[in-house]
Amino acid sequence: MTRVYPSEPAGSFEPPPKTFEDRSGRTIEVSEYTDDDVDTFVEMYLAFDPQDRAQGIPPTNEVQIRDWLDSILTDDTVNVTAQTNDRLVGHAMLVSDGEDEYELAIFVLDEYQESGIGTKLITALLGAGQRRGVELVWLTVERWNTAARALYRKVGFESSKTESFELEMALRL
Repeated sequence: MTRVYPSEPAGSFEPPPKTFEDRSGRTIEVSEYTDDDVDTFVEMYLAFDPQDRAQGIPPTNEVQIRDWLDSILTDDTVNVTAQTNDRLVGHAMLVSDGEDEYELAIFVLDEYQESGIGTKLITALLGAGQRRGVELVWLTVERWNTAARALYRKVGFESSKTESFELEMALRL
């Protein structure tokens, strides 16, 4: 598939780690995944609201979640997490599509949405991607999800394909 990417890079992004206070006053730690403890991920994804799932991810049961995590918590995927009080509340990733392009996916637990965590997760993820040499990033988002589309545009994503049900967006690092 040929994607259209912006001709200019979106800019520089600060890589993790970073600590900040979200809009609800919670201390959030954003870091790049380096651990092999998947139980915190499983716990988060089991608590994930089924209505927030897109394109079949994250999976809905523990066995499927663990299988999925085995495929994305790898050295060739960039994974960044958001935690508060030792609880995983957000996860963002850049997954290689086999070329020099990476698909972005982000998940934030419902009760932590709209508090600034998504923005910090994405910018830290893009910073970690830059540090690892990632140059081309794309994503798909439902057209009705205006909050997500606004967030992606805010960090530099541009629409690249518009004829399908979902909107494809791209960014050059």
